[in-house]
Amino acid sequence: MGHRHTSGCVALTWGGGLLFVASLAYGIWVYMGRLGTVPDESGVAPVVAVSMNLVLFLLFASHHSLMARSAPKAWISRIVGPQSERAVYVWVASLLFFGMCALWQPVAGYAWRLHSPWAWIGRGLQLMGLLVLVRAVRSLEILHFAGIRRESPPTAPAREITPLTTAGPYGWVRHPIYLGTLLVLGGTPDMTLGRFTFVAATAAYLAVAVRWEERSLVDSFGDAYVRYQRQVRWRILPFIY
Repeated sequence: MGHRHTSGCVALTWGGGLLFVASLAYGIWVYMGRLGTVPDESGVAPVVAVSMNLVLFLLFASHHSLMARSAPKAWISRIVGPQSERAVYVWVASLLFFGMCALWQPVAGYAWRLHSPWAWIGRGLQLMGLLVLVRAVRSLEILHFAGIRRESPPTAPAREITPLTTAGPYGWVRHPIYLGTLLVLGGTPDMTLGRFTFVAATAAYLAVAVRWEERSLVDSFGDAYVRYQRQVRWRILPFIY
């Protein structure tokens, strides 16, 4: 029984990690490919398409915020065990992201189309965002982030919390992954309205959700995170927010 339970936890954990990577790859493919096309006038009306997209994003974002809170995490842990809580979160988030990307509607028209030299500036912002993402992710426990590294069981020695760092992009803003994501998405030279809806919804969500996330970080790290907030003033955009 114990062996089957352990095997099930391992399958759930690694399956979630693989699904996480696959969902990101699929999202990139949809954004770069299908959302880069402009549908003809016989397609879904722009107002209907935008409304559908916003509902899809709201469903994904609601899960992302609610399941990251302490009470839902404790409830899930009671059902599947603390070792599998993160894996369940990753499974649900990845499946919702898959569904959102699959159902996301292209919208007729462009928000902007950049030509040289502005197109190169846009690509430069995207490259900068990618570098910020790489630097920021390297500072995280990426296996735990993807749900592959499980929490220690209650009987195991308490693992020391990874200390906060202000090195690299964490010395510029407190959430460099969000900054990098917005630069990669927003720097797109050919910004169709389908892409723009995705970028605008993401930016609006991050601006609101980051406040909830920081409350959880204060609960987790206490005075250490409060000092970090004083040291690094900007949440996402330097000198702006």
